[in-house]
Amino acid sequence: MSDFFYRELNRRQVALFFSTAILLYVLPLILADFRYIDDNWRALEAGMAWTNQGRWFSDLLYQALSLTRAAPDIFPLPLLLAALAMSLALIRLTFHYFPQPTLVCCLVPLPLWYNPFLLQNLSYQYDGPAMALSLVAVIYAMTFQGTSRIRQWWVPAGLLVLAFGLYQISFNVFLGLCCLELLTAAYKREPYLQWLEKLGWKLAQLGLAVLIYFATAVLLMGPERTALLNWKADPLLQIGINIERVAEKVALLFHGGYAWLLAALVVLALIGAIRLGSRLLEREEQGWKTFVLFLGCSMTLPLLILLVPGITLVFRDFNEGARTLMGFGVLLMFCFYLAYLALSPIHPRLPLLLFLPLLATLSLSFAYGRVLTLQKTFADGALYSLGYDITSHRELYEAKRIYLSITYSDYWLVSACGSFRELPVLSYLLNIDYFMLSERLPLMGITNVAKERERRNATQVGYLVYAPIVDNQYYRIYLLGDYGFIVMKEPTQISRRVADCSDLTR
Repeated sequence: MSDFFYRELNRRQVALFFSTAILLYVLPLILADFRYIDDNWRALEAGMAWTNQGRWFSDLLYQALSLTRAAPDIFPLPLLLAALAMSLALIRLTFHYFPQPTLVCCLVPLPLWYNPFLLQNLSYQYDGPAMALSLVAVIYAMTFQGTSRIRQWWVPAGLLVLAFGLYQISFNVFLGLCCLELLTAAYKREPYLQWLEKLGWKLAQLGLAVLIYFATAVLLMGPERTALLNWKADPLLQIGINIERVAEKVALLFHGGYAWLLAALVVLALIGAIRLGSRLLEREEQGWKTFVLFLGCSMTLPLLILLVPGITLVFRDFNEGARTLMGFGVLLMFCFYLAYLALSPIHPRLPLLLFLPLLATLSLSFAYGRVLTLQKTFADGALYSLGYDITSHRELYEAKRIYLSITYSDYWLVSACGSFRELPVLSYLLNIDYFMLSERLPLMGITNVAKERERRNATQVGYLVYAPIVDNQYYRIYLLGDYGFIVMKEPTQISRRVADCSDLTR
């Protein structure tokens, strides 16, 4: 038992570790069972509409799982299958980096899944599993080792096309893993030509995959997606602004004890980088070859930092949501690998310290799951209230159409203000500043509420001069002839004062 943590593990033991760790991370999301943003309309219509976004494999995924031509709600089955696939992928990645892995070796690739910002990706009951499977495809593409040049070209390229067809942001993850591949090759003192050949193969596979993807996906994308690259202003200036916005959001994570953990991890990573540099200087190949290796390894850190938002930086309409920061997981893995290099030569048990940041991230996952539960409770209460008010007024439930006007505010979820105060990143992960969508009304049997695209102009009529037939803390309901109008209110001053304790930053 004394050598349990640093003795060699077989594949079954590694599989048990990853299966347990990965399921623990998504358990709070499964227990919360919260339909997150797009999930509401997808569950209502069994809708897909991923092909127009260049993610046609997501359509195929749900058609295959449900044996239908649409996407009926089968949560949490897709997430459980994605978690199982991720377990297999991390097993493969672990043996790729550590042919004789110990338990502490298994901690190094785990940040790909224990990425705090990945929680927002996994919040989507429909999109989350597809985004997770894109990670799986990227890992298999990175670790594939073919016996022939044809297979070395086409199998990884095909896996990357699959990854991009599930979620394009996985492009960032593959490039980040290429950076890690260079570091591990340099640490293992692989010959210079072999190191250079490995880099060339990875970039060639990526280039082929990008060509195939754009040759097929652009034909299927809607104009609203292809227009994302049509810049109207100075792109370099906008990219700089986008990087600054991402830095502000990432900084929300490092609050309180998380800041100390980051500082400790960075210090250990620096020590590991020094150790890696010393191994480069000890190589038999000296001169310009060593300089090229040293320069290549030095460039990985700024590149990995840039890959946190990655390709989203070049989009005209920049999405600063946490779900686009999949590259942060690779940056964490980079720090974990260097920290492992720093700690393992001192004592085999010291890398167990890497459990601490992983435990902190797991704790954040459970805290986020509780916030989702609070959001669900609050939204359900408002839904029941609105459903009762509509069904108790005959003129409303018989109206031809009821238009819902949403008021956005960060101050609705008062019950979570303590969690938001201690963990500001929770508000960024939640990314919900409303509590009612028209797609939720069918849960109460109410089907005459307009969808968002139908009400944009309808709510501009002058109904405010009329007396509401319902007026409560959350909304007013007006009736003009055969048409109703639901106007969500701003939070009360009391709610704002209570929620101010959370210092929400969005």
